[in-house]
Amino acid sequence: MSERQKNAVQPSVFIGTEPEEGEQESRLLLRFAAPRDPVMVAEWVSWNVIDTEKQDWARGWSKLKAFAKREGHARVPYGHKEGAYPLGQWVAEQRRAYSAGQMTGKRAERLEQLGMVWSVADERFQENLEAARAYYEVHWTLCAPRTATALDRPVGQWLSNLRRPGALDGHPTWKAALEEIDEHWNPDWSADWQRHYAALRELVGEEDQADVLPGITVHGMDVGKWLARQRQHTVWQGLMAKQRELLQGIGVVPLPPEQKAPTEALKGGSGAFGGVSRPSRSTRPAPALWGPSVDPTSKSCRTAPRSSSECS
Repeated sequence: MSERQKNAVQPSVFIGTEPEEGEQESRLLLRFAAPRDPVMVAEWVSWNVIDTEKQDWARGWSKLKAFAKREGHARVPYGHKEGAYPLGQWVAEQRRAYSAGQMTGKRAERLEQLGMVWSVADERFQENLEAARAYYEVHWTLCAPRTATALDRPVGQWLSNLRRPGALDGHPTWKAALEEIDEHWNPDWSADWQRHYAALRELVGEEDQADVLPGITVHGMDVGKWLARQRQHTVWQGLMAKQRELLQGIGVVPLPPEQKAPTEALKGGSGAFGGVSRPSRSTRPAPALWGPSVDPTSKSCRTAPRSSSECS
């Protein structure tokens, strides 16, 4: 090499993708004091001495981190951009790489720390699960009617679909998440029976609650009438063992054969709950139980049967 070549100062060369307008420069600056063979430089990059792929991934992760911090989740729509950066496409590519087994465990862990959901199905499940949780807080059961909604989502239809045989095959974590909210979300008996039981369970949890007689309604359900039917000897014998166990757990006792259920409040221990003390438990605020139009402290609504329009 000539003396002139040795003393020549070569221009600096950026390595990586040129930033978009308005973005900061994050590329590596490559500078040699003497001319270098382009083929050798390319090999050098391929040997990870300078790894532009790592830079690009770190840039995408940084954009996702900013998105997650701002939005509170990492569910990025496919067409979303952070500035000029196509973050939605980058997230979709990370899901593809993860599904294909082409992602390192370290990268997967870093993405999961930001709340990354690996499949679209899992993402939708989590969104619907939040709606189901909101429904449970009000109704105390996930056996919602098909028309039920929560958080502007058709949670009743969604839960009904999941209760179909085989609907959760291959999704054990989904099943566990639902059972964590309500262990009886998919009972062996009818969802309607479970809805009435859940309402009764919360109703009798109220302190000094009198016998639940026909006409006492909760969320539009005549819980008193339902209870009177469950206590009938023939109906009680037709219940599954677990159903009887649930009723007995809140103090409900069946009637002797040929005895009819009472239609008015009885003294002593001969009512629906016998001499069994009611369970002491924490319940949600009374307004959620009785509805906004009824004063839950009104003795008339708590101790005597009322029409659906008065105490529903």
